[in-house]
Amino acid sequence: MPGKSDISAVFRVADLPQNRATSFELRPAAAALEKIAVDLGLLGLRKLLFKGTLSASGSADWVLQAHLGATVIQPCVLTLDPVTTRLEVDVERHFLADMPDLGDEEEVEMPEDENAEPLGTMIDVSAIMTESLALNLPLYPRSEGAALDETVFTEPGKQAMTDEDARPFAGLAALRDKLSDEGGK
Repeated sequence: MPGKSDISAVFRVADLPQNRATSFELRPAAAALEKIAVDLGLLGLRKLLFKGTLSASGSADWVLQAHLGATVIQPCVLTLDPVTTRLEVDVERHFLADMPDLGDEEEVEMPEDENAEPLGTMIDVSAIMTESLALNLPLYPRSEGAALDETVFTEPGKQAMTDEDARPFAGLAALRDKLSDEGGK
C-alpha cells in the first residue's frame, strides 16, 4: 500500500491480486496539497483523503471504489472573498481491458457507463484523486450573503436599459401599451 502521505500512487495491473481487493489510502502532505491547489486554481486545500479499493471484475477488468474527502477554499464569484467548502464524494471507475472503440469521428455516442476507462498497464490512483476533486468542485462558489445587484450604465440624457427591459417579452409589453394608448384616444 502506498505511503499515507505519498501523492504518487500508481499500481501495476500485473502485480494486483485477482482474488482479493487491494486497499489504498492517500493523504497528501502539505507540499503536495499546495501543488494540487495551485493546479486547480484553489486558494487553499486541506484534509484531502482518498481511500478505497481496487478489485478484479471478471477475468481482465478492474473496479476502483473510493471515497474522496477534502476541504477546499475558492474565491467567491461575486466578491472574491474566500469560500470554504467541504466535499465528501464516492468515486467509482471501471477499467475495461476491452474498451469499445470510439473511433476518430467528430461525433461519437457516449458509452453507457460514464465511469468506464480503458485499462492500461498501470492504474494511477493519485491522478484519479486529483481528477475527482476537480470534477466535484463547486462551479460558482458564493460567500454568505453575496448577491448580484443590478447596475445600469448609459450616456447622460438617455434612459438606461435595465434587466427588466432585456426580458424576451418586454418589447411586446411596450407594443401592447402603445396600442392600448392609441386605442383609448
